Amino acid sequence: MKIFIGNDAKETGIAAGNAAADMIKDAIKKDGSANILLATGASQFEMLQQLVSRTDIEWNKVSVFHLDEYIGLPAWHKASFRKYLKERFLDHVPHLKAAYLINGEEDPETERRRISDIISKHPISVAMIGIGENAHLAFNDPPAQFEANEPYIIIDSLDEECRQQQVNEGWFNSVAEVPATAISISIQQIMHSRHIICTVPDKRKALAVKNSLEKPISNMYPASILRNHPDCHLFLDHLSASLLSQSPNSNQNTPVS
Repeated sequence: MKIFIGNDAKETGIAAGNAAADMIKDAIKKDGSANILLATGASQFEMLQQLVSRTDIEWNKVSVFHLDEYIGLPAWHKASFRKYLKERFLDHVPHLKAAYLINGEEDPETERRRISDIISKHPISVAMIGIGENAHLAFNDPPAQFEANEPYIIIDSLDEECRQQQVNEGWFNSVAEVPATAISISIQQIMHSRHIICTVPDKRKALAVKNSLEKPISNMYPASILRNHPDCHLFLDHLSASLLSQSPNSNQNTPVS
């Protein structure tokens, strides 16, 4: 794993967006096309803004998937990840090769199988992800299913900390409003990605970052599994890196064992 620490969320997001853009371009050059995986949430604002500003990417050769979606949440709801991606990504790159979005309003198992079948035919070139306040990846809350083999899985019960995070970020007014179930990409599917760009700014994520980097790899800290990936790049700011025992210098890529 390599770590970049920016001075603030904007600098971190710009660095992450540029790194992702260069990896997408490289995949297009090598393979003729690129398949990418996008996270949502407040942590991805600056990264996505930088990514869509890159005019040197052949977007018509890029297919897009996303990490997760609430079951039963309509696409017009402000917390819908389909709405998020439309407003912050899809509307800015209208000539994509394809965009495969999870429809949480369909029968969950039918939709899970549908999107799993599609992504199985599209190996992910670059996954752009974040880490939750409970160290989750996508909606894989602790204890995460590290061994789940299906590309997408159904999460039957999002944990309290995960749901509270959605309230803290302003997507819902109360925990009671947050759906308890979701369709989520699996840990194994994330780990199959050729490259991973993990963008994690904000003081709220500091403990999750520390646990993911300094605790033993465990499904109680789902993001800790990223240390086993052959090409994972973690983009932090000084706030999210503030609890690390041995913090790399700002603006440096530093290997982490």
